[in-house]
Amino acid sequence: MAFLEIKNVALAGIAACVPETIEENNSLPLFNGDEAEKFIASTGIERRRVARNNLCASDLCFKAAEKLIADVGWQKEDIDCLIFVSQTPDYILPATSCILQNRLGLSEDCYTLDISLGCSGWVYGLSVITSLLASGTMKKGLLLAGEIASGPCSPKDKTTYPIFGDAGTATAIVFDEGSAGFKFHLASDGGGHKAIIIPDGGFRSRVNPQSFVMEEIEPGVERSRLNTVLEGMDVFSFGISKVPETVSKLIDHYKLAPTEIDYFVFHQANRFLNEKVRKKLKLEESKVPYSLKDFGNTSSATIPLTMVTSLSHNVTHDKCAFVCCGFGVGLSWASVYFETQSLICSPLLEYCND
Repeated sequence: MAFLEIKNVALAGIAACVPETIEENNSLPLFNGDEAEKFIASTGIERRRVARNNLCASDLCFKAAEKLIADVGWQKEDIDCLIFVSQTPDYILPATSCILQNRLGLSEDCYTLDISLGCSGWVYGLSVITSLLASGTMKKGLLLAGEIASGPCSPKDKTTYPIFGDAGTATAIVFDEGSAGFKFHLASDGGGHKAIIIPDGGFRSRVNPQSFVMEEIEPGVERSRLNTVLEGMDVFSFGISKVPETVSKLIDHYKLAPTEIDYFVFHQANRFLNEKVRKKLKLEESKVPYSLKDFGNTSSATIPLTMVTSLSHNVTHDKCAFVCCGFGVGLSWASVYFETQSLICSPLLEYCND
């Protein structure tokens, strides 16, 4: 059973950056009649931030990291590790984390690593970076999680394009001897990998002339094999079963008291699914924040983005206990418990697309 407890590490700060371009879902040409209103009512997504002019997830993470490093008062030469979580890297190779190390001006002795995970990526990334820091050999680390999730979506596919937005985040983690640290439950099921997939473009199914052919799957759904495919019902069934399960396992295994948990921050899939999860877990509305309305589903960035945009005042002034859960592409899901004390939370940043 994939339970993991990492002590002597703490969350020091968090930041997020989004593109300045706003796209309103009620003005998208792919919707007819009252389809836009019904979509918004179901998903809770009114608008999204979208990248233009080759803006990358690494650009958004870079800006978030620069701000966060300044706000927490770190010296760049003291940052021992950097992990970049994304499924939209700069290149197939080299690893984007190496490029970010140089771009941020970090030491050549900085450990870098790319993690190719989507919706569960921030929690999985936390499990890796906290493991690196727990011994105290490394003292400070940056977890950068970001996605240009809108990029692979066909603008003619109403099952994906209005859902996904773009964002980059930075999370600062420190070695803190005596800290209670982080408690995890992590899981995956590759048997469901086709539920969210880009069929062509990797080495299993390489790009070929047919990859670019646009095919009408059904009215309002036109895409190529280089676009994101989202099997909505499969993902919904997965979400409403596995998310309550992993959160319950985490709470039961570590004997946590749900009433003493201040916030449950879930991956922002869509409001209908997330509300089903909240009600299944019998959680108060005030304990489950959302960022869906203004940013949509930003994949690995959703949890830290939600913390920055919905909880910044609370986390900077109070001691808070969190359960966070990421779930989706893979299929992969993970939950984590941790506490914060006067967390540094940088204001939301915007990146000019020009």
